Amino acid sequence: MSSIGKTRRFDERLPQIRSAAAGIDVGGSEIWVDVGSRDPEPVRKFATFTADLHELADWLNHCGIDTVAMESTGVYWIPVCQILESKGIEVVLVNARHAKNVTGRKTDMLDCQWLRTLHSYGLLAASFRPARDIGVLRCYMRHRQMLIEYASAHVQHMQKALTQMNLKLQYVLSDITGATGMRIIRAIVAGERDRNRLAAMRDVRTKADEATIAKALDGDYRVEHLFALKQSLELYDSYQQQIEACH
Repeated sequence: MSSIGKTRRFDERLPQIRSAAAGIDVGGSEIWVDVGSRDPEPVRKFATFTADLHELADWLNHCGIDTVAMESTGVYWIPVCQILESKGIEVVLVNARHAKNVTGRKTDMLDCQWLRTLHSYGLLAASFRPARDIGVLRCYMRHRQMLIEYASAHVQHMQKALTQMNLKLQYVLSDITGATGMRIIRAIVAGERDRNRLAAMRDVRTKADEATIAKALDGDYRVEHLFALKQSLELYDSYQQQIEACH
């Protein structure tokens, strides 16, 4: 932690709504904090290690700060917010566009002062924050969505390998990850090459008939493309297991 003795201040002659307010500018490696007139050294810089965040919270409590404003950009604010709230300090997250400073030279030191000034006058609207239980659920859901997106990339890899072998499975099936498609792909990876036996794995609900599927599976089974298909299938299966674990 380091302190700044002489800092540029904003004009604060208007009556304040929140006198015990602070402003925080959060970054990946350092945090700038302004507590106004509540400390002889009102602007301080802290590192972002957990011990430093606790030191920050203790300093704010020592200064009598009960509410702070910070921008809700990225994910850097999350550990800061959690520790401050655990110490009984209200955290108001604001949209960065709403707290944008005047044009000109912009520094983290000035940003934290500007945030504190706006917050003390009640000029910042808090961003929506869900209840704790909903926040936990959203975290799981976002992670699950990320896994689904990663899995879909491997579906594309399987389609590419099939196309390179001129296997037109994706053109006769609406979804190669459905029951029919996965049976056939797993059989191909396992070594089956007879197109009629592969087509016989067709699910009764599949619109394309066996003859059409068999014709689509008459291709050039190259070792390198089969290898790519096998690895893509394994990766797809791995992500499906991780997605299932999120339920």
